Amino acid sequence: MLLRDSATAVAARLLEGSLPLHLVEQFTHVHGHRPGASEVRSWARSLPALANVLLDAGLGQVEVLIEFGLPLTSKRADAVLAGVHPKTGEPSYVVVELKQWSEAHPDDDIDPLLCRVDGYPRPVLNPIEQVRGYCDYLVAFNGALAQHPERIYGAAYLHNATEFGASGLAEVPLDERGRLFTADRRGEFLTYLQTKLAPASGAAAADELLVAKVEPSKQLLSVAAQEVREREQFVLLDEQRIAYETVLKAVTRARASDHKEIVVITGGPGTGKSVIALSVLGEMYRRGVPALHATGSQSFTKTMRKVAGARKPEVRELFKYFNSFGAAERNSLDVLVCDEAHRIRETSASRFTPAAQRTGKRQLEELIDVARVPVFLLDQHQTVRPGETGTVEEIEAAAAQKDLRCRVVALDSQFRCGGSDAYLRWVVHLLALENNGPEPWEPDGRMELEVADSPSAMEDFLRKKQEKGYTARISAGFCWPWSDPKPGEPLPADVRIGDWLRPWNVKGDRSIMGAPPSALWATDPAGFGQIGCVYTAQGFEYDWSGVIMGPDLVWREDAWVTDRTASKDPALTKRTGKIVTPEKDISRLIRNTYKVLLTRGMVGTVIYSTDSETRAKLRSLLHPEVRATSSVQPV
Repeated sequence: MLLRDSATAVAARLLEGSLPLHLVEQFTHVHGHRPGASEVRSWARSLPALANVLLDAGLGQVEVLIEFGLPLTSKRADAVLAGVHPKTGEPSYVVVELKQWSEAHPDDDIDPLLCRVDGYPRPVLNPIEQVRGYCDYLVAFNGALAQHPERIYGAAYLHNATEFGASGLAEVPLDERGRLFTADRRGEFLTYLQTKLAPASGAAAADELLVAKVEPSKQLLSVAAQEVREREQFVLLDEQRIAYETVLKAVTRARASDHKEIVVITGGPGTGKSVIALSVLGEMYRRGVPALHATGSQSFTKTMRKVAGARKPEVRELFKYFNSFGAAERNSLDVLVCDEAHRIRETSASRFTPAAQRTGKRQLEELIDVARVPVFLLDQHQTVRPGETGTVEEIEAAAAQKDLRCRVVALDSQFRCGGSDAYLRWVVHLLALENNGPEPWEPDGRMELEVADSPSAMEDFLRKKQEKGYTARISAGFCWPWSDPKPGEPLPADVRIGDWLRPWNVKGDRSIMGAPPSALWATDPAGFGQIGCVYTAQGFEYDWSGVIMGPDLVWREDAWVTDRTASKDPALTKRTGKIVTPEKDISRLIRNTYKVLLTRGMVGTVIYSTDSETRAKLRSLLHPEVRATSSVQPV
């Protein structure tokens, strides 16, 4: 939230011209970068329209929460109005989405849920659906509203549009959480607000909303079964909803006109790719449309099979691997949802594939050929193994070669890491993946960051978090050997740092003396105590993430130095005198590995480096207050 004040005070700030400057300063402080020019223009043009409506409605004492952050996500509602309901006397809230659009019309190519706006290259979500999604999300995650869902309302105000200019948008269903008002209906908007808010102070209601308990985000895997069968477990917001609806319309077109098209959905960790994948799969499952889910991750696929198929065994068969379709008939599926598509490999064949089954086709081509609508969800910064070829450019090139339409939808909002865009940006900068190098961490109230002085201090810190009800795991770079246990003996303590010894997670599909199978390390409580690697952590999330950086990535003077000889990952090391991975790719793959590990946490991350100079660099990046109060100290 960038500002909380009464409507009268907001109007006064606007009159004296100080509000836009204040919002810019607050935005820069909260997010770590200045807002774009278009966002500043939006504040300057839309907030006066809202303030004038509130004053004309006699609602000057209503509290206005500007750029209200939705819990556990980087999404922000333009304004939340907090006050007292004129009939019940109970707290009452109106979420308002402000649009400067002069015209907006349903997208003829899709449906009223999406609309076309001049100046936007792609369809955007109907603002009625957008504000309804925000209301539903707040009910799901804000304790003040979870027990009183009737207290929240939603309205989109297109203050520059006429009824003609916004014709067709109201074709979507309207309800208490989704209404639309234009400049022509300003008087109706005033009346509407007067029926939801009394001319009394909204300070107490705003307090209640802001101090309410934020329920933790629903873990993807714990609700997979319900999601596949019922779908009401997740609320898709903005570009997530656009991606979902884009896929559904592509499926409708493909079935109606017997053609193929490709949908690519891109986004960083925690932007909701897997939620969209499950939502699409669940909808196809209910409609009886032939569809499958595929990944290149054994851990992710096995976990999905176990959780989603717990009560319905047939659900397990919905989850496949990328290399499962080499012999499949062309267009035998209507939909193939390829989650974590950055893990697509050059070929499905391995050294164990019989010669008769080696088709010579690229794995990407197999995935495209098997379905009328192949859907690829990917993050190009999560490529961590040599031979992984899943990129937007590769998919678009393959589509062009087959003369197929390819739609790309980008997800920007962060749902992992406490919804902290600032933290995700800090990680990308830390590892020099998109800029020149590390930057100081400025706490944003969404994500906690600590640097440990020893692995035992890290483990003790995380164990205490578990005792308070959080989930926690420790993962590490692949810098220690990974040996097999002897029959009847516990896992060998391969990860050795001084006198601190811990085992890697189980390699196989069976638990070993209480340690869960590899595929369940991230989700089974017994996974704490073993060290996970990138291949078992990728695709999963937990509240607190401990990350051990090994000697394969160290800080020297003013840059990162990677050392392939410090890695024990067979994919990166030399075999029989041949270099498996080109030297130029090693640095990127190692840094991508740590990016994956550093973005698993939803509440906080603790980092430990085995290298003293690197630890000093990491600690120097912490905010002075964090350094001074850190509880992750040597035991």
